Amino acid sequence: MQITVSGLPGSGTTTLSRLLSEYYELELISSGEIFRKMARERGMSLSEFGAMAEKSPSIDLDIDKNQKSIIHTQDNIILESRLAGHMAEGVPNVLKIWIKAPLLTRVRRIQRREKSISFDEELGKTVEREKSEVLRYKNYYGIDITDLSIYDIVIDSEKWNQYQTLDILRVAIDSLI
Repeated sequence: MQITVSGLPGSGTTTLSRLLSEYYELELISSGEIFRKMARERGMSLSEFGAMAEKSPSIDLDIDKNQKSIIHTQDNIILESRLAGHMAEGVPNVLKIWIKAPLLTRVRRIQRREKSISFDEELGKTVEREKSEVLRYKNYYGIDITDLSIYDIVIDSEKWNQYQTLDILRVAIDSLI
C-alpha cells in the first residue's frame, strides 16, 4: 500500500500521517520534517530557510527527487509532504490525500505547535511561507498547488478532530484493500 498525504502548513498532515502509519503499520516519510530539520541544522527559522530555498533550488529539488525515488521504489509507505501527490504521478494504485483547513485555523494550530506568542506574527510568517512555496513549485515544476484535481480524497480537518478524520480516512482506505 502506498499513500501520499499533502496539505498546507497547519492542516494536520503530519498528525494524520503518523496516525495512519501507526494504524496500518506503514513506514512514514515526512518531507516537512526533513525540511524543518535542515532549517534547525542551519539555525534558521522556516521562513528564513524557505527564503534561502527560493535562492537555492537545489534544496527543494533534492528533497523532491528523494520523494519521487521513494514512491517509485518502495511499498508499504506513507509519503507526507506538500508535493507528495505530485511526486507520485505515474505510479499506479497510490492513494493521494489532501488535508485542508482554513488559514486562520491553520495559523492557530501552528501557533500552538511552535509556541509562538503572537497570532499576527505567525499569520504573517505562514502567508509568507505559502507564497514562497507557491512560487517555488510553479517555477520548478509548473505545479499549481491550489489545483486539487489530482487527489483521490480531499478532507477538511477543521470539521473533525484528528481521530474522527482518521476514521473517515480508514473507511476510504479499507474499501480499497
